[in-house]
Amino acid sequence: MPRAFDDPREELEYLKQVKEELDAATTKEQVVDIWKQHYLKVGHRKLGRLLIGRELDTVVGGSWTRGRKRAGGPGASPTGSEPT
Repeated sequence: MPRAFDDPREELEYLKQVKEELDAATTKEQVVDIWKQHYLKVGHRKLGRLLIGRELDTVVGGSWTRGRKRAGGPGASPTGSEPT
């Protein structure tokens, strides 16, 4: 899948704008409209993280977790530090 942003700083600025829009939304309809405007560019997962109040630095990038097993998930060690 092609990347929407070549520079993480560009993505951060875009997500800041989207976060401001979501924070200003007061109705379900406003959130739905904002979602429709941005989900194709940043994806449902990042929008969801913004919506629930995650910090921007944890939302930007995100690709570092792809392909890694999460602690407690299938295939994780009991300590969560290494796959079994």
